[in-house]
Amino acid sequence: MDGLNDSLISEFVLLGLSSSWETMILLTFIFSLLYLGIILGNLFIFVLVILDSHLHSPMYFLLANLSLIDLGVATTTVPKMITDLLNEHKVISFQGCMTQICFIHILGGVEMVLLIAMAFDRYTAICKPLHYLTIMSPKVCVSVIVIGWITGVIHAMSQFSFVINLPFCGPNKIDSFFCDFPRIIKLACIDGYKFEFIIAANSGFMSMGTFFLLILSYAFILVTVWKRSKGDLSKAFVTLSAHITVVVLFFTPCMFLYVWPFPKSSIDKYLFIVDFAITPILNPAIYTLRNKDMKVAIKRLYKKRYFLRFC
Repeated sequence: MDGLNDSLISEFVLLGLSSSWETMILLTFIFSLLYLGIILGNLFIFVLVILDSHLHSPMYFLLANLSLIDLGVATTTVPKMITDLLNEHKVISFQGCMTQICFIHILGGVEMVLLIAMAFDRYTAICKPLHYLTIMSPKVCVSVIVIGWITGVIHAMSQFSFVINLPFCGPNKIDSFFCDFPRIIKLACIDGYKFEFIIAANSGFMSMGTFFLLILSYAFILVTVWKRSKGDLSKAFVTLSAHITVVVLFFTPCMFLYVWPFPKSSIDKYLFIVDFAITPILNPAIYTLRNKDMKVAIKRLYKKRYFLRFC
């Protein structure tokens, strides 16, 4: 096999979400609003953390990076999905498909590391408050980001390296709105069983492992708070419930697709709307509307702008 030279397919056809014109118009409007919200919400958090010195802490450093990753994850698929909803011929080039897969898995790997780091940050702040700034030092925070990108690249390339060399000589229709490993492997002109196992061992294990690690960390935090507050979990539960909800929403599609890599139904493509369009807009809402420090920072920014207007 000589890599891309064996592939007779130059493009893939994305079947998308719906064949009804009325439904596609409605979905175009909805996803356009969602994507606009994702851009404005995540960029606002990123800029606010940079501008407000009161937010120069480990938690908000990680949050700013999460905002950029969420924006990147959405940008890999949502703009293409919106344009395809308006086009009769929904095609993506072979190179474009491979690039999309690569970026999805790199950014997905980075986000998983960031979510673990943010859970550890909350654990340290609650369970070891006196050592918090020592443990979550600037060097540690930067190292987390570097480790996240290294993990994402290794995670993506370990699967991408064999998919790029698969021979594609038959059907080229993908029952989804984006390219991903399980769907692409189904179109290869070889038995994909061993590649299915590799996907499950890599993406499946990473998704499930990260998910259960996060759930256990949040449970440990709740138990620690319960012991220290003599059974009063209300405040901690309200704070963490939103985070746990986002974690469940983010990892459910991943586990559904990658733990059982070759789904017989097309339900996974609807589940992944949550990852690409819902979760990226939920994070800004949760970390601003439910966060006292962010609310205060927004007020300070507004007052500063109001003051400068009259100077």
